[in-house]
Amino acid sequence: MHGLPYGSSRNVLSLLLSLFLLLAGVSACSQISPGNTQDQKPVTIGYSISLTGSLAADGKALQAGYELWRDAVNQQGGLLGHQVLLKAYDDASDPNRAVANYQKLIESDHVDLLLGPFSTRMTIPTMHVADEHDYAFIGGAGNGKTAYLQKLQHQSFFMASLPSETSLDSFSEFLLALPVDMRPKTVAYVTQDDPFAVPQVAYAQTVLSKGGLKTVFEQQPFSTNLQDVSPIAEKVARTHADVVVFGSVGLGPLVSFIKTCQQLHYNPKAFVATSGAKNGSDFVKAVGTKGTEGVFVPNSGWYPGENTYQNAQFTQQYLAKYGGSADAISSDAVQGYSAGQILEQAVNQAKSLQNPILIKTLHEGTFSNLFGPVKFDDQGRNTLGTSSLFQWQHDALVLVSPFGQAQVNPEYPKSPWS
Repeated sequence: MHGLPYGSSRNVLSLLLSLFLLLAGVSACSQISPGNTQDQKPVTIGYSISLTGSLAADGKALQAGYELWRDAVNQQGGLLGHQVLLKAYDDASDPNRAVANYQKLIESDHVDLLLGPFSTRMTIPTMHVADEHDYAFIGGAGNGKTAYLQKLQHQSFFMASLPSETSLDSFSEFLLALPVDMRPKTVAYVTQDDPFAVPQVAYAQTVLSKGGLKTVFEQQPFSTNLQDVSPIAEKVARTHADVVVFGSVGLGPLVSFIKTCQQLHYNPKAFVATSGAKNGSDFVKAVGTKGTEGVFVPNSGWYPGENTYQNAQFTQQYLAKYGGSADAISSDAVQGYSAGQILEQAVNQAKSLQNPILIKTLHEGTFSNLFGPVKFDDQGRNTLGTSSLFQWQHDALVLVSPFGQAQVNPEYPKSPWS
């Protein structure tokens, strides 16, 4: 075998070296890196969101939080000098479409980072898509118990708000702390078949039953697709239960239940809804002022005026863009903004936009958001902070627990709906 002439060999080696340098440059350019040049490539953050379907009201509020955070971080120079672009697809409140959306965001759009969808039902299947591709997955609203029990290869899931399972703790403790002659005696439990709502209602039933309150209504969780729950409300009304614990996710079933109770002139002494009633002006418009009165709303620890990280900035931003009052701000928007805050701090602490590095930083770091201090355990659960309890009183959502920080005393028994 004869070798190449010296000149040809040198040309081939030169060509190979040039090709190697070209490929290396392409590889380097495909990964966003920090810098301070004026020609920085934007960082694209993708997420799936429920803009239509049964979860649309909450999904739009969560997206509002994401967008407000994007505006705030871009005004401050972006992430490591890169302006933030958000790319979202509507999942129509369908988990299968949400999965397809994240696959598209990662595999076709090649987004740099991810944020989570609305609800535990959407979060559980989509966190697996993110984990398979080694993406950090920071959720704003998907804090049901089962989300933390998923087996993930890279442990890439993190939830900006507190776990929801024990959210009804404050409500249950309030009822059991009432004087014996005022304390309710009977409870009806109603819930959607959703991994966010079911554990909360089951937890409350355990606590209240141990406290001596009798269960007078309980049935199989109803379908998440069911919006008209008037037949269920009619059954509950016939029990004359003192308390109703309603496990809701979207706004529709809650509105249907309350309106039916109004028509039947059924007024429980206390009514709590796990979700839906937190949607501010949307809830008021749907049921009217009388329909909101006395409704308790568990929350993951945020309320207007609280001295938490960037809370004043967020409230000012929200009111400037959407108007209304601070009391009417949806907690979904708070959750979305808080997820962005965590992502921003992780990027700054890691000094990187690379997902594997961010996952490590999220596991090791300590952060702050609108809810307070944040520290994640191995399952992505925030281990710091405390939950709170709100109630609709006179057309405003007010803090009634923790009692040392409450704006007003809880209204009990609540005023009639009709």
